[in-house]
Amino acid sequence: MASPPRNTVAVDPKYQELVTIHDRDFQKYSIENIVHLVPVDEREIERLEAQHRVLNLMFDGKLIFPPLTKVEHVLDCGYGSASWAIEVAEEYPDCEVIGVDISPHMKPDNTPENFWPELDDINRPFAYDPNYFDLVQSRMVGGGINASRWSTYLRDIKRVLKPGGWVQMVECYFMCQSDNGSITDSHPLRRWSNSYIRSLEGIKDPRAPQRLQTLFTAAGFVEIEHTMIPMPLCGWSNDSRSRRIGDANRENIQQALSNLAIFPFTRRLGMAIEDVRALVASACVDAANPGLKAYFPIYVCIGKKPGP
Repeated sequence: MASPPRNTVAVDPKYQELVTIHDRDFQKYSIENIVHLVPVDEREIERLEAQHRVLNLMFDGKLIFPPLTKVEHVLDCGYGSASWAIEVAEEYPDCEVIGVDISPHMKPDNTPENFWPELDDINRPFAYDPNYFDLVQSRMVGGGINASRWSTYLRDIKRVLKPGGWVQMVECYFMCQSDNGSITDSHPLRRWSNSYIRSLEGIKDPRAPQRLQTLFTAAGFVEIEHTMIPMPLCGWSNDSRSRRIGDANRENIQQALSNLAIFPFTRRLGMAIEDVRALVASACVDAANPGLKAYFPIYVCIGKKPGP
């Protein structure tokens, strides 16, 4: 399959530069420009792969949610470790799957021939031609989208979709909840959540997942479907399916509570790294406690660009 023509340029070496902060590797460009505030090292790659396995369980292995009858061109915004994009490329070998991400560090070396990774900041206007993609996926990238970007981000997605094309979005609201109401503001897990929300104030919108339906409507999408799915943080449920999801999610959450906090808690809130690690360790104990029945709300939204 020939490389698709794009309005792209050679990778600037500045995107390759790393900086080590508290023994973790971050992309220097992202940190300096407040784009992606999470490590881009091997431990984060492993976490993203664990997260992908959890989401696959939550969605019963379904990669594409909208009722598409033909899939020729797919865009994955913020592809990360490329797990979703690679599986779509393998499932649809005649489909061109393009992934765009700010960091080139986490993509695996061996990928299908019909997967094309590209480097760009999704906070910038898209360089893709209008009316091109059948599907645009945006999943778990809320922490990388600037607070003021959400409305134009959805409009950019709509512009590059074909008439009748679909967008699917999956985002997590990192305010922990409890299925039995036992978590209070004094619990370390709730203190972690409150600290995370506070650390992003003014730069990101951690509450945007709750507003996806409104954002989709304002951007002009139709046939919108929006739902919240509890993502258990450990295997606390009496339901066997939910318990499997929680068991699988434990590894992801134990890493996420650390990876998401290192930079914003120390650099944005001014916490000492020792205090961050202590809070994370205590929050991990709460997350793994089946008696608390903790979960993060996952918001899923799909919408169609008007057309045939």
